[in-house]
Amino acid sequence: MRITRIGSQPSNKGPADWFTGTVRVDPLFQAELPARVGGGHVTFEPGARTAWHTHPLGQTLIVTSGFGYVQLAGSPAQEIRPGDVVWIAPHERHWHGASPLTAMTHIAIQEQLDGKAVDWLEHVTDDEYSTGIAAGITGDKI
Repeated sequence: MRITRIGSQPSNKGPADWFTGTVRVDPLFQAELPARVGGGHVTFEPGARTAWHTHPLGQTLIVTSGFGYVQLAGSPAQEIRPGDVVWIAPHERHWHGASPLTAMTHIAIQEQLDGKAVDWLEHVTDDEYSTGIAAGITGDKI
């Protein structure tokens, strides 16, 4: 058994190669082999988001606070709120992040395949972000 105490792992700024805007990544866990699952607590300031990316074995997001969006390529963005759990299947091209006016935090859980948990792609442009959100708005104000 291992207990990782709060504050024992440093917070990290989300790298500009992978994120747009201000993002903080707090590592939660990385299982030891032969297990391959890891997780982090990720906070997106308003308007911040990931780049387009895929996961070889999929990803689970558990929204813990705020209001944000997740979008699969070719589909409108979907609203995500505290308590929502999102499953993104392997190799689905997607992004996730905060709404334009509200921060959002989620726990991200993914598994590694051959030592790799994510394939980062190009940044989500401001136009893609705005257009995806506009297509997915369900009537709630952002």
